[in-house]
Amino acid sequence: MPPKNRFAELLPEITAWRRDFHEHPELLFDVHRTAARVAELCRSFGCDEVVEGIGRTGVVAVIKGRSDSKGRVVGLRADMDALPIREQTGVPYASKTPGKMHACGHDGHTAMLLGAAKYLAETRNFDGSVVCIFQPAEEGGGGGREMVKDGMLSRWNVQEVYGMHNMPGIPVGHFAIRPGAMMAAADQFEIVVTGKGGHAAKPHDCVDTTVVSAHIIVALQTIASRNVDPLKQIVVSVCTVETDSTAHNVIPQVVKMKGTVRTMDAKVQDFVEARIGQIVEGTALALGARAEVHYQRGYPVTVNAPENTAFAAEVARRVSGHVDTATAPLMGAEDFSFMLNERPGAYIFLGNGDTAMVHHPAYNFDDSAIPFGSSWYAEMAETRMPAA
Repeated sequence: MPPKNRFAELLPEITAWRRDFHEHPELLFDVHRTAARVAELCRSFGCDEVVEGIGRTGVVAVIKGRSDSKGRVVGLRADMDALPIREQTGVPYASKTPGKMHACGHDGHTAMLLGAAKYLAETRNFDGSVVCIFQPAEEGGGGGREMVKDGMLSRWNVQEVYGMHNMPGIPVGHFAIRPGAMMAAADQFEIVVTGKGGHAAKPHDCVDTTVVSAHIIVALQTIASRNVDPLKQIVVSVCTVETDSTAHNVIPQVVKMKGTVRTMDAKVQDFVEARIGQIVEGTALALGARAEVHYQRGYPVTVNAPENTAFAAEVARRVSGHVDTATAPLMGAEDFSFMLNERPGAYIFLGNGDTAMVHHPAYNFDDSAIPFGSSWYAEMAETRMPAA
């Protein structure tokens, strides 16, 4: 089954929505214009219920089928926020807000789900209810967590939930998915090393925090290489190093480091958190300094339920004929994981073609992917809840 003909007809309209969102990017929870436009469109489609302000600035639109006697409720999610990046695409509809751009394709995700909502509200060719979830603050703010905390899933009795993300490097119209762990948990840490500062010409009178920090950075790499099963995916990266001095001849008193941990397994995540503390404090002590670790859990592992994954893959196969059901897991993170922790469901990738990678200033969502994405969303509802 190719993409639904209706989405070929709607493509200019959906593309116009997408490019409008692209011109007006908003960050984190500050997606007031985007959310208002989403709500306005959903009301114009005739959705049965449109509620704003879920999870601070999220929007939920409910579409009821011909009958809800079967009682099944399926959630379909798209994210709305942009990134703090200065755009370098050169397209006519480029961001009008310097320093902000849709560099991850959330404008496309939102537009594709809106297209599906319009179609589903027109046809109602299913029994049950579709809950369209437009989420803020995926890019680090945990908007998915906030919508869950706000009672979204229980309020609308969502029984299963599905999400989609575009992926450069996969051909347009092709899908990729896997059961189990799909994307990593993302934690962050800050390390503060305190020693004894002084003149660089008299290191013997100091406790050199830069040397201590260098030892810590190297020692942290042994977690992946020597402490964790090589078959377990793990990343420990120290990404910033900052001292309390900018002089070339001063040994700093304090060094601060920040970094991230990516894991695919909850037990490994627990071990790594504990091991970082042991290495940091032990290394500093051995070299005469003091060190503190501030560790913060971020997004959990994104885990696809096997049955729901198989269903999502079958729908993708119907839409395009091309689906990779054993795609490699990614060490990037996704806060759709908070919804999947509460309800069974699945997360799938849709090809964006040969474009710049997401989070790059030259990235742009490929509008030719819209009919495939909108068709997948719509077909998920119609196939999961077939009309009698």
